Amino acid sequence: MAPIAVGDTLPDGTVAYFDGEDQLQQASIHSLAAGKKVVLFGVPGAFTPTCSLKHVPGFIENGEELKAKGIDDILLISVNDPFVMKAWAKTYPENKHVKFLADGSAAYTHALGLELDLSEKGLGVRSKRFSLLVDDLKVKATNIESGGEFTVSGAEDILKAL
Repeated sequence: MAPIAVGDTLPDGTVAYFDGEDQLQQASIHSLAAGKKVVLFGVPGAFTPTCSLKHVPGFIENGEELKAKGIDDILLISVNDPFVMKAWAKTYPENKHVKFLADGSAAYTHALGLELDLSEKGLGVRSKRFSLLVDDLKVKATNIESGGEFTVSGAEDILKAL
């Protein structure tokens, strides 16, 4: 399956997250992104070095600027269960804008065409590192990394696209 591209409509799918009252929720991506300008970014795994030390912190640190430039929501997706995503989110007490979404079975990641098989590293099927700028479900910019790189999918790259 070809990866998601500029001009495509964001596919729908179900993700899970813990809300502000610490209740497990399931939501469709369309319910989170329809009628909004959002950043959807994906990482290979919670608590992994590049994801934890560079990718996620960049979106947290630039959250206010992204909001000021018209972004309604910043959605992080990873092929992890919602309990892992909740624990990972708690390691960023300064976070005000990034919503941590779980794609436990990689079904949504597969719908995006962005799965990455890391089985030889003991991680199974994960997500490629990416960021998408989406306006009312239409993809306006795609930043998809090769392998384990982190060169084009950071918050700064999204800011350049705005």
